[in-house]
Amino acid sequence: NAGTEADVYISVYGERGDTGSRQLLRSQKSKKFLKGQTDIFAVEAVHLGHLYKIVIGHNGLGSGNGWFLDKVVIKDPITDLDYTFLCHRWLDQGQDDGNIVRELAVTDASTLPGRQELELKREETWAAEKWKFQKGNTLQFYNRLTHGFICLNPDSRVDALGDKKNKYGKVFFMWIYA
Repeated sequence: NAGTEADVYISVYGERGDTGSRQLLRSQKSKKFLKGQTDIFAVEAVHLGHLYKIVIGHNGLGSGNGWFLDKVVIKDPITDLDYTFLCHRWLDQGQDDGNIVRELAVTDASTLPGRQELELKREETWAAEKWKFQKGNTLQFYNRLTHGFICLNPDSRVDALGDKKNKYGKVFFMWIYA
């Protein structure tokens, strides 16, 4: 009972606009939206550039209209990029939160614009911070919620109380906010 007989609609959003609401009519399978099945649809649209979100849902009509959607993958035929939108939730008025429409953001970082800039920034940050993780250094993490320390010692011991006396040794603080 995870499939649906309802009419399913999708809107795809990219840096150059959106498709508007499109009904997913013809799957490459004879019966669409069955439990455990992967359906493939062709949707014609102008090139939207890099995609960042979709809105997908159904009209709630028909018997057994509730639907469990795992994910949507959109293949851009111009750039040959795949965009993944994870859902793993029900689109059902009687399940989960009762919504039959979901807005999903792209989850595959490899397709995000500016990936090279992000990777460069990560490398620069690691180059600046990696000295803290060299052999012989002690890391001390502070939790604002408990006002306590966790100390990771060079010999692999973990001290949940932390060593507050050693202020001037090789102790580096990292604040973790929850």
